[in-house]
Amino acid sequence: MNLSDQSRRSFLGLGAAWAGSAIFANASLHSLHAETKKKCAPLMMYVGTFSAPLKDMLPTQVDLPPGNGRGIHLFEVDRKTGAATSAGVFEMGTSPSCLAVNAEGTRLYSTNETDRIGKGKQGSISAFSINRKNGKLTILNTVPSGGAGPTYISIHPSGRFLLVANYFGGSVSVFPILKDGRVGEASDVKIDNGKIGPTVATHAPVGSYAFSGHDRTHAHMIQADPSGKYVMHVDLGLDKIYSWKFDDRTGNLLANTPPAVSLPPGDGPRHFHFHPNGRWFYSIQEEGSTIVLFDYDAEAGSLTARQTVSSLPPGFAGSNFCSEILVSSDGRFVYAGNRLHDSIGIFSIDQQSGELTFIEEEWTRGNYPRSFSFDPTGEFLYCCNQRADSVAVFKVDRATGRLNFTNHYVPVGNPSHIVFLDLMK
Repeated sequence: MNLSDQSRRSFLGLGAAWAGSAIFANASLHSLHAETKKKCAPLMMYVGTFSAPLKDMLPTQVDLPPGNGRGIHLFEVDRKTGAATSAGVFEMGTSPSCLAVNAEGTRLYSTNETDRIGKGKQGSISAFSINRKNGKLTILNTVPSGGAGPTYISIHPSGRFLLVANYFGGSVSVFPILKDGRVGEASDVKIDNGKIGPTVATHAPVGSYAFSGHDRTHAHMIQADPSGKYVMHVDLGLDKIYSWKFDDRTGNLLANTPPAVSLPPGDGPRHFHFHPNGRWFYSIQEEGSTIVLFDYDAEAGSLTARQTVSSLPPGFAGSNFCSEILVSSDGRFVYAGNRLHDSIGIFSIDQQSGELTFIEEEWTRGNYPRSFSFDPTGEFLYCCNQRADSVAVFKVDRATGRLNFTNHYVPVGNPSHIVFLDLMK
């Protein structure tokens, strides 16, 4: 090889290196630009509320004042501080108490916790389109929920069905999501039946008079397992957690074996949350003030109880109603809501066994914490203090699990449930 050939090859090699560096630099700049743009884009918070006369949510007709909410409240969230600024309200007089956003961030769905629809006195569910530029909502349609007082809604992992729990109807329903995002008529409705549990919980704290749901059947939550093969739902009045096989072609719930697992009589299962590993399942009991760890068999869709702990600090006595339960996204901590005690119990998770150890409780800075939600980063927790008409904002210590109040309150009448949407998603 002569000198000119060697020089030419060296030059070409150097040129290729420059080109590769330029491509890498451009890709890095593009990634940085996208990340910067994302951080600058609005993070929207949607708050569902009780906004209808409360008597519409009760089995007996009594004269009660209306809920203080005005429908679905919209807020723009400061990503650094957690503070939230009002961005409007989608006015509804039907208590949109639970919300769900689809994976694409283009549709929002609400349960409307009333008993006004049709001869069967059902509640309803509504579908909304989301403006991806500003987060505003436009209603698409509303359909009967398949029972009175729908209190929970979730989206099946396939993205093609809604799962709804009707608290006062004692039933669960499945709805197809149509191509344009609207909700179709129910593809299945299952009505809970069985022996109602006692009015005194097996694990009630000393001196407790807590009684909420052991007067009849009360379906309180429904959600698919991570695979979507099975659907779990709880009935507070029956003290059971049901497991259904799910037919994602027809949207039907099919009997599983065993069909359910029983909780201690009167304890009243309310909500549950899967650990990120899919093998551990945590259930919170409303009247027993307990958290139960179950081992979950993903092949059979079955639960086996392994540990029971109190949701309250040691030595507590008196009445308490549990509410929400969440597992942190890193799988290290469990957070449990206590109403009347007005606290969030914080528990560490043993990474080998899944068992819980109490760390501490944090005051919710308000009355009756109905639910709470993490922002998309897991850096902040937002607590719906239902009877205090506000949402309290906490900074999450990711190392210890502890919650630190940010001194930010968000004024919302009778807040019930929160979902977030990153407009750049």
